[in-house]
Amino acid sequence: MTVLVSGGAGYIGSHMVWALIDAGEQVVVVDRLSTGFEWAVAPEAKLIRADIADTQTIAEIIKAHDIEAIVHFAGSISVPESITDPLGYYQNNTVNSLGLIRTAIATGVRNFVFSSTAAVYGDPEGDQPVTETALTLPQSPYGASKLMTETMLADAAAAHDFRYAALRYFNVSGADPKGRTGQSTRGAANLIKVATEAAMGKRDRIEVFGTDYPTRDGTCVRDFIHVTDLVAAHLDALTYLRAGGESLIANCGYGRGYTVREVLDAVRRISGRDFEICLGGRRDGDIVSSVADSTRARTVLEWSPRHDDIDEIVASALAWESALLRSNQQT
Repeated sequence: MTVLVSGGAGYIGSHMVWALIDAGEQVVVVDRLSTGFEWAVAPEAKLIRADIADTQTIAEIIKAHDIEAIVHFAGSISVPESITDPLGYYQNNTVNSLGLIRTAIATGVRNFVFSSTAAVYGDPEGDQPVTETALTLPQSPYGASKLMTETMLADAAAAHDFRYAALRYFNVSGADPKGRTGQSTRGAANLIKVATEAAMGKRDRIEVFGTDYPTRDGTCVRDFIHVTDLVAAHLDALTYLRAGGESLIANCGYGRGYTVREVLDAVRRISGRDFEICLGGRRDGDIVSSVADSTRARTVLEWSPRHDDIDEIVASALAWESALLRSNQQT
């Protein structure tokens, strides 16, 4: 039995592949390599260059490799980009996911773990941390496209012998502690990625979007989760589904937020380097604060994060940037 990882050559997907290999699983990666890297895939996994939109090829892969579960990462992830290219996001994140879900059900795959996002909540109203029962009012096509896929999964699970776990990520950051993979896409917009690039001299400055938010220092608040803990939650979700667990939605975050300024201060302190910070206006689609209540993941999935430390997250990201500079693997 084998696990298919869509988008397994990308940032989070490549970490997932390494985690599955470390756990003794057989893994097939499907990635069109539009933003991912062949070198990021664990050599023990089989990489097939294909697009999940090609449902005939996906069906053939599932049958040929006796795929028992799918972990679905393939998709587009930028809030600002989704605002300028909404139809592209609905195509890649929603329509293509529909094809993958339909193909999974048609070929007898019963277990499906989906890479969702806290962007489905929009600007959370009421108390934080945010629970999974909070209203879902996405403020960007990115969040809406992911929420549509969650809806399709729920309806499919109600109609078929099919179960899923949709994990709503908060702000994923950091890199593999063993240095095997990390965030490598040039032009990535993740705050810690951008800040560590600035610290390493890859960017001449970093821009802060909005300094007048109603927070402790005027900048947005985010719950940053180490990518290694995030993929551990996926492994726990897969174990849960295999044991017959019911379909579920679960937040993945630590329940503690940091402002943009606090993150930049941490990068400066840990790197020992200064870099220019430019203060700009708010961006469309950005929200004030987003912090996870991850009680469901911790109790139902028995998830136990081990890297809940902003300094550790930043240090691992800096180590990866240093590795990229040495190897010149970033494109």
